[in-house]
Amino acid sequence: MPTLLRECLHKVLRFLLLRAARPMSRLYGRRLARFEAATHDPAAVQSALLADILRHQAGTDFGREHHFGAIRTLEEFRHNLPIAGYDAFAPYITRVCNGDVNALLADPVIHMFALTSGTTASRKFIPVTDRYLESYKRGWNIWGLKIYADHPEIVFRPIVQFSGECDEFRTPSGVPCGAVTGLTAKMQSPIVRRLYVVPPCLARVKDAAAKYYLALRLSIPHRVGLIVAANPSTMVALARQGDHEKATLLRDLADGTLSDRFDIPADVRAEVTPRLKRHPERVRQLEEIIARTGTLYPKDYWSRNCMLGNWMGGSVGAYLRHYPKYFGTRLVRDAGLIASEGRMTIPMTDGTPSGVLDVTSHFFEFVPEDEVDSPQPTVLLAHELVEGQRYYILPTTAYGLYRYQIYDVVRVTGFYNKTPLVEFLSKGAHFSNLTGEKVSEYHVVGAVEQVQRDLGVLIGTYSLAPVWPTAEDAVPYYGLFVERRDLPEADQRARFAERLDAVLAERNIEYAAKRESARLAPLRVEAVADGFWVEWDRTRLKERGGVWEQYKHPCLIADLKFADAAGR
Repeated sequence: MPTLLRECLHKVLRFLLLRAARPMSRLYGRRLARFEAATHDPAAVQSALLADILRHQAGTDFGREHHFGAIRTLEEFRHNLPIAGYDAFAPYITRVCNGDVNALLADPVIHMFALTSGTTASRKFIPVTDRYLESYKRGWNIWGLKIYADHPEIVFRPIVQFSGECDEFRTPSGVPCGAVTGLTAKMQSPIVRRLYVVPPCLARVKDAAAKYYLALRLSIPHRVGLIVAANPSTMVALARQGDHEKATLLRDLADGTLSDRFDIPADVRAEVTPRLKRHPERVRQLEEIIARTGTLYPKDYWSRNCMLGNWMGGSVGAYLRHYPKYFGTRLVRDAGLIASEGRMTIPMTDGTPSGVLDVTSHFFEFVPEDEVDSPQPTVLLAHELVEGQRYYILPTTAYGLYRYQIYDVVRVTGFYNKTPLVEFLSKGAHFSNLTGEKVSEYHVVGAVEQVQRDLGVLIGTYSLAPVWPTAEDAVPYYGLFVERRDLPEADQRARFAERLDAVLAERNIEYAAKRESARLAPLRVEAVADGFWVEWDRTRLKERGGVWEQYKHPCLIADLKFADAAGR
């Protein structure tokens, strides 16, 4: 299709979409205004929300057993409901899975069970009710509307978004279990759905390479305005796959085909076949890019004002160092602190992992990081937090989780009106403590990032793990396990280890003390075989369950047996 005609059709479609979406835009605008108003008085909003949750769930078995109907004060709420992890709710959730919904929930309909990623433990079942969907979709609407308000040039431009499979398997009562992103993708209005160039059926493609290839095959012909994949590792893998398969991509785009080299289910192929058009002009453009650069990266084939939406904080934020190579200087908006258990923050600006606490969806409490193991920790509300301090976040949701210890460590980076801005740091379960050094994943990621800058090197996937040699009187130490191709020379590994040891001591006074007292030996860099981490992550994910898009590689492994498994 000639460029001029295509641009004319695009303008007509944009005009029609704007007219059709005007009522929806007004609705979303009101939601943004209500959220803005809520941030001016988080204490009142949170108090009213807690009362509503308790009132709504008072008639459930869980609510009666915990005297929801008699709770009148925050103190009574805390007395009746101790801080608890998933195990406290698992028996009730099991009953819900078997069809006894009122065991935990007043909502009569369970649309599905959202499954956690399996990053730190076995997968958990989170019931998706109408209230779950309401808060989940409201958070994404506010997030997207704020992006469009800040960047009107991408409004109604095509979107590439990855979603998971919402029906991996079913409970004994027949309720689907999987990724809530798959359900919301299927529930989108036809108007909104037209903006997404990657269909929901992509979730049924299990092979990662095939999934990324199909996403590129369908999206490269379009003037993409926004790419959303929560985990930045997905973004990097997508970009690398496009370059690796550039010859096949050009051939498929020229012929209107989809290569049979990839493991794509037959039903998915049938569903996407109508989308497989020929794009000779686009192929010529891509050939020119390859001739000029020798590569085929998103920074060259998607427009400069295309935005990226993904996590920027925690250990996965390390992948952002690869972005300039693949995506150039494109702006990034953090997707927010969001998990299967619910959304907790809504980022409102570009280039920061901080987001506004979503005080309209869940009731939040916070425990200072150093008091998490205390039998009577200090517990704070949102408006009582202190900028710069780190806390464990405890959401109480409208769908059966109360004072829930999700083990997310966050830092308060400031305030949006009177509501805290919160940045995810790490999973609190990710720490190692051989002799009192209390090394956290947060310490590790920050230290490794600094050493890479200091030494001017770039390493790929890694993990720090404790090592305790078997020799008599041997002193334990920490090993940074990297693939040999990242630091191929022994002297490179020695320099990196020496610097990392020093930086880790600067960032963690307990580690410094244990090194000074010789209770810990100097850190070492341990080389593992090339490709080791891909296989290790794949095996771990298979054992725990989950999907690649949600999986977060641990940068700290607190397991003394790991060194032997790595073939040290």
